Amino acid sequence: MVCEVSQGGKNVSNSSKAERDLAFAEFMRDATPSLMRTAWLLTGSTEAAHDLVQAALVKTYAAWHRVREDSALAYARRILVNQRTDTWRGTRREVTVEQVPETPHTDGTAVDDRDHLVRLLAVLPEQQRRVVVLRHYNDLSEQAVADLLGISVGSVKSAASRGLAALREHHIGTEGGVR
Repeated sequence: MVCEVSQGGKNVSNSSKAERDLAFAEFMRDATPSLMRTAWLLTGSTEAAHDLVQAALVKTYAAWHRVREDSALAYARRILVNQRTDTWRGTRREVTVEQVPETPHTDGTAVDDRDHLVRLLAVLPEQQRRVVVLRHYNDLSEQAVADLLGISVGSVKSAASRGLAALREHHIGTEGGVR
């Protein structure tokens, strides 16, 4: 028995809703690792990254009937970046400290490298950080980053250039040389 359900003024059968739900579940399974990496680089925190990805996926699901399959990851990534911006605006009043408290020592260099990367990214202004992460970590084109952030290609180039210069300067200043 197929039951008709009204959704936003449209009649949608349970079978088509189930198909959409299955398609979203598959998308979520495939996209979550990429979204988590991006969120982690944007926030510098595993917990905040989980929250950010969850919020982005909830919003993506709510709009899933409008999302094109070929651009679903870009759509979710855009929501993720916008959600991070909204969160950042709400936490502007936080007090920053000169030094990050000591963290437990780990033997894994991959963990140390990731920690170092997040600390370096944390020195950048939000716009530069978003551009550097999307452009160089996610390997998006300048045009794709511009479209995703709603800024011009020139702004992407400028933010990427300034962000990378700041990262080099900070890295050399804190490490005594390039690794």
